Amino acid sequence: MNEETLPVVVITGAPTWADAVRQALGAGYIVTQYDTPAGYGTRLVDDRPALILVDGDAEGWRFWTATAKASPATRRIPVALVASDKVVRAAALISGADLTFTPDGLLSGAKQIVRDYARVADPAQITRLECECEEALPELARQGVVKFNKGEYYKQHDLFEALWVKTDGPVRDLYRAILQVGVAYYQITRGNSRGALKMLLRSVQWLAILPDECQDVDVKQLREDSYRVRAALETLEPAGDFDLSLLKPVQLRGSADENRD
Repeated sequence: MNEETLPVVVITGAPTWADAVRQALGAGYIVTQYDTPAGYGTRLVDDRPALILVDGDAEGWRFWTATAKASPATRRIPVALVASDKVVRAAALISGADLTFTPDGLLSGAKQIVRDYARVADPAQITRLECECEEALPELARQGVVKFNKGEYYKQHDLFEALWVKTDGPVRDLYRAILQVGVAYYQITRGNSRGALKMLLRSVQWLAILPDECQDVDVKQLREDSYRVRAALETLEPAGDFDLSLLKPVQLRGSADENRD
């Protein structure tokens, strides 16, 4: 693989962990640092990074996070905020970050984290996904949404999994994303916060690359809702009670039946 085809990882600012990340990733990635906010959006478009690592321990992390998510040209780039403060990490998820890590958490598994969440855009696949997203939501998925919205999270899993297995195109990531968010919500209702966090993290890699609307599913709303749930879990005290009102339904645009709780 020549340098032109290597995935780019952007690090904002000058965090103490930057060199360690660069060393951990080795020759398989181009790691570049953005030291100044000037021209940030344009640089992202030109560099086409597969992942942005934001220094959440420095001032200005909201700018680096929100700006990348504000433009359709850069919104699908996953943003991971790295901060020591759990309150900052929770706030970052509300502000648009897709992932959060402590500095130690990032450094303990940097290569695997980047491998799991960095996304190199394939124009052909993006075009195909956008075309498939214009199609009607399959009946199995509609049934799955109904179960999800009734709080029958275990049953929605079987429906979406059956559809995911028999779907070949990239739109299958939509079904996998909803399935995994539903499983996370199921774990929450069972008091398994750790399992819920693990599943919500899995769902990020699909939610981050999907259009804001796909087959009438309001993906943007699902993304924001699930990120709020993850932020609440991140700051939940060991003996605390989770606010179940945060478990919102999947919204289908133009359909009242499936949108009911």
